[in-house]
Amino acid sequence: MGAGFSHRVVVLVDEGSNPFELGVATELFGLRRPELDRPWYDFTLCAPGGAVRMHLGMFALSGVPELAAADTADTLIVPNRPDPQVLPEPAVLDAIRRAAARGARLVSFCTGAFALAEAGVLDGRRATTHWRWAAEFARRFPRVRLEPDVLFVDDANTHTAAGSAAALDLGLHLIRRDHGAEVANAVGRRLVFAGHRDGGQRQFVRRPVPSVPDSSLAPVLAWARERLDRPLTVADLAARAAASQATLHRRFRDELGTTPLAWLAAERVALACRLIERGESRLDRVAAASGFGTAAGLRTWMRRHTGLTPTAYRRRFGPAPGA
Repeated sequence: MGAGFSHRVVVLVDEGSNPFELGVATELFGLRRPELDRPWYDFTLCAPGGAVRMHLGMFALSGVPELAAADTADTLIVPNRPDPQVLPEPAVLDAIRRAAARGARLVSFCTGAFALAEAGVLDGRRATTHWRWAAEFARRFPRVRLEPDVLFVDDANTHTAAGSAAALDLGLHLIRRDHGAEVANAVGRRLVFAGHRDGGQRQFVRRPVPSVPDSSLAPVLAWARERLDRPLTVADLAARAAASQATLHRRFRDELGTTPLAWLAAERVALACRLIERGESRLDRVAAASGFGTAAGLRTWMRRHTGLTPTAYRRRFGPAPGA
């Protein structure tokens, strides 16, 4: 988005909210970003009565704007609830409903999905929550289409993250939607955090840190990233990894929580986005450089991953005319 970007993010801090998730929201949306040379988010908190005790009562926040501040949010973030079986107070649910009624973007971290569901704004929508509470969530909210084994879910104007770390993934995803891949990658670098993990990846993997570095997928991933403009198959990746295709699939699932082809598609889309943001206007060249072959193929995959056609993506995130 250009110089006219104006977007207010409000975090609704409820009794017992997790300070880590509040910190995630503050880091992503609240810190100034002078290195990006663009307007950033207008960020504030709100709380019932203007004061709350944080998780386990270890400290309290006071002097916080009251719930009326939620009525000014373009994005309303609801962090986790320490005990999802305890209902939010009615005023909190009413604030969420008002935000939904006026079309605000609604975001939950971890068990914050319980508050959104209790407010009724997730009925008929896809959503996720922490795996530990998935069965309880499904029992209490059968009208919500729960996806219990993913990092985050983006469903129109509702966005739910599975856990505290997945809140970072969802936050970067929203920044990518608002500002483009280059800006999201820059924020990720400042966080020293991976710039892109697709929401469809598993909440947890069996071997998140390989015990033997040389056995990790890092070398074959680096090799593939240098060759995204070429046809690449699972057989090619397996040969490079000196493994069978079945073994490669298992390693991708164990280490990345996705499949080789899904990973390749996400990397190709990310490269195409970067090329468009850097000023490449010829879609056939973007398609060739990112390995999609044709502009039609590029259009299909970009719409699937970003919700935008290449032309719409260029209008939104490409260089300003004459730049």
